[in-house]
Amino acid sequence: MTRRFGSTELPEEQEAALRRAVRLAWLTIGFLATAIVLMYLVMGSSQAMRTAWAEDLLSLIPPTAFLVGTHVTRRRPGPRHPYGYHRSVGVGHLVAGTALLTMGALLVWESASSLLAQEHPPVGVLVVLGQPVWSGWLMIAVLAYTAVPPVLLGRAKLPLARTLHDRVLYADADMNRADWMTAVAGIVGVLGIGVGLWWADAAAALVISFSILKDGVSNVRTATVALMDARATTVEGDEPHPLVAEVDGHLAAVPWVAQGRARLRDEGHVFHAECFVVPRDGRAPTLDEITALQRSVSDLDWKLQDVVVAPVPALPEELVPEAVDGRRDSERTSHHDAG
Repeated sequence: MTRRFGSTELPEEQEAALRRAVRLAWLTIGFLATAIVLMYLVMGSSQAMRTAWAEDLLSLIPPTAFLVGTHVTRRRPGPRHPYGYHRSVGVGHLVAGTALLTMGALLVWESASSLLAQEHPPVGVLVVLGQPVWSGWLMIAVLAYTAVPPVLLGRAKLPLARTLHDRVLYADADMNRADWMTAVAGIVGVLGIGVGLWWADAAAALVISFSILKDGVSNVRTATVALMDARATTVEGDEPHPLVAEVDGHLAAVPWVAQGRARLRDEGHVFHAECFVVPRDGRAPTLDEITALQRSVSDLDWKLQDVVVAPVPALPEELVPEAVDGRRDSERTSHHDAG
């Protein structure tokens, strides 16, 4: 059965990518469940282990948000939601980022407090199969178990996130790829306790906490910008999306169009495109010409779901780089004169 995002029918490549991404999300949740249980059983009083355990708990949010967002996005547009439910991806991204930001800040405070208080975490001995074993070795074994699989999962998800233009999946992949640093920091902290460096545990916890906080800040910033209808960007959120220039070039190549610019709004997986065109010689385009242009723009890429073509006497100022630069120069001059 063909999968859809709202009323958008996915091409074969995106359909296959979505199926694989869903499988990887469930696989991630399953792996994290085992990691969380094992981490809880061996963490003892180590601050680094508690922080790594908290990070694993937080790591459940992005794949869960992806699965929920994907399910909600499939709903077709209706009278109450005429644009569809694509924004559920942005909402899920913001929720995940906010959770990371909040917990990261709390964990940084807790880790820094432990370091300043010079707490000496005890790591005892357990009896395993009748033999005494230092608990630190069990901690290191669990941390090593959590190091490799997330990296492999993250690398597998990354191209799928770009194919689907899914920022929640990208955030999940990005966090997975960096999880090995959490494991290494935790191992260093536990080994530090073993050789008598009491501060190594809290320092490792602080490193992990800052990693969580960094992820939270980055994801909240990207999600907020997208929800505020900023110019459409790549899934990483740091470059204008190539479709912006592609649509502008397509409009400029239409014979009856003298000038044309598009305003692309990122709705989640898909874009809403408003194409402003100035007809040549001031003549009014026919309905057939407008319809043909609308369809040709839609055919450029599967992500262009809602395309509106608006004939105008002049392009909106914000879509003309020269006008925007002139306005900024004027504003700077007026501020300078006022000073």
